[in-house]
Amino acid sequence: MTRRSHSTRRRTSGVLAAAAAVLAAAVLAACSSSSTPSGGTTSVSGSHSALVVADLAPFSGADAALGPTYLVSCDGATQAIDNAGGVLGHKLSCKGVDTRGDPADAVPATRQMFATTPNLALVIGVTSDEAASVVPVINADKMVVFGMTGQSEFDSTHFQYFYRLVPPDLEESFAMTVIAQQLGYKRIALAFGNDIGSQTFIKPAVSAIGKAGLTLVANETLDLSASTFRTEADKIVAAHPDVIFTEALGPADATLLSEVKQLNGGKMIPVIGTSADISPDWYKSVAAAIGASTVASSFHADNLVTETSGPSYTPFFNAIMSEKGKVGSTGNFDTYLTAPGAVHLYDGINLAALAMVEAKSTVPSVYAPFIAKIGDGSPGAVVVYSYAQGLAALKQGKAIRYEGPGGPTSFVSYHDSTGIFQIDTYNGSGAVQVTGNLSAAQLRAVS
Repeated sequence: MTRRSHSTRRRTSGVLAAAAAVLAAAVLAACSSSSTPSGGTTSVSGSHSALVVADLAPFSGADAALGPTYLVSCDGATQAIDNAGGVLGHKLSCKGVDTRGDPADAVPATRQMFATTPNLALVIGVTSDEAASVVPVINADKMVVFGMTGQSEFDSTHFQYFYRLVPPDLEESFAMTVIAQQLGYKRIALAFGNDIGSQTFIKPAVSAIGKAGLTLVANETLDLSASTFRTEADKIVAAHPDVIFTEALGPADATLLSEVKQLNGGKMIPVIGTSADISPDWYKSVAAAIGASTVASSFHADNLVTETSGPSYTPFFNAIMSEKGKVGSTGNFDTYLTAPGAVHLYDGINLAALAMVEAKSTVPSVYAPFIAKIGDGSPGAVVVYSYAQGLAALKQGKAIRYEGPGGPTSFVSYHDSTGIFQIDTYNGSGAVQVTGNLSAAQLRAVS
C-alpha cells in the first residue's frame, strides 16, 4: 500500500485502524513463532532450518495496515516457494517486525530483529516512514532488503544490499500531474499528510504543476494526529480546485474527503491519489466516508503497470488468493492483485530465492549479486515466470531471466528498477480498473 510509502503504503479508517492493530498483533505472534530468539542472523544451522523473511514495516500507529498487507504477499510467495521444494533444502517463513512507522522506534526494532532472528535471509517492507533510518543499518549488516520507499535520496545513493521495484515519489508526482492534464483539470489543490513519506510528493508536484501550465490553488498539510480537517477542507473548497492531489495516512484521507464533500454542498471534488491508494484498506475507509459510487465517479490514481493475465499472473494470482480469508476483513481482497506492495514484494522474494539457488548460498552477501543478473537476464537466458519454473531451469543448468507480475526488471547502479505507469480507478464494488497508460515522454515533459 504500498508506497512505499509508496511504495504502497498506508490507509485505514478509524475502525479499520483498530482492527489492523488487533490483526497486526495476531500476525506478529503467529509469524514470529517460527523463529526462536537467539543470536545470529544469516547462518543456517541445519539442512532443514527455515529461512526467515522479515517484514519490517508499521504494524501499529497511523500506518498500521501496511505490515499485515505486506505479509499477505510474503506468506503467499513463500508458500509457493515451499510448495516447489524450498530453497536449497530449506523452507521459508515470514516474520513481522513492527517499526510503528516512526524512525525513533524503527532503528531499535531493526537491531532487535538482527539480534533475535536466526536464519534471517531477507528483509522486505521498509516504507518511507523509516527507510532513511534503517536502510543504513540493514546495509551495514550485509542483509538484502527490498524496500517500498519512494524517497528521492535512494535515487542517487548506493546501498549495496538495497533493492527497489517501486518508483521514486517524484515520478508519482509527475504521473499525477499528467493524469490531471489528460482529464482537463486546470486548478490543482494539494492535501498531503505531515508524515515523511507523504511530504516527499509536494515539492516535485508543485514543480510539475507549474511546468504543465496548471495552477496551484491550495496546498494543505494534514496533521495525522487530528480527528478533523474542517479548516483545511474549507480552504480547499474556497479555492475552487478542479481536482485534489492527495496522500494521507490512516483515517486522514477518509475524514478530509468526507468534509470536503459536505462543505462543497454534497458534491465531491475529483481526486487523484498515489499508488498507495490502490489498497483494500484505503478503498474501504474512503468508500464508507463518501460513498462507493462517489469513489467510482471521482477518483483516479497512478500505479505502476502490472500484469493482469499471462504466464506470470497465474502463479501470482494463486499465491495471493491462497491467503484470502487469513487476514481479516480488509475490503475487496482482489485489490491485492494490483496493490504495489503485494506485486513488487512478491517479485522481490522470488528474485532473492532464485538468486540463492544460483549462488548456492543463502547468505545475503553471497547471493545479492545474482539478483540483478536473474532479474535483467543475460544473452540466451530462458525467461521464467515463477519460482518453480526458475528452479527447474537452474537445475537443468540454464541461465534464467525472471519476469513476474511487476514486469521485466532493468536495474540501474542504485538497484532501482521501475516500469511505466498506468491510470487506475475503482468500480462500484471496489475492484480496480485500468483506464489508461502514461508514457515516459509524458512524465519527462513535466519533470
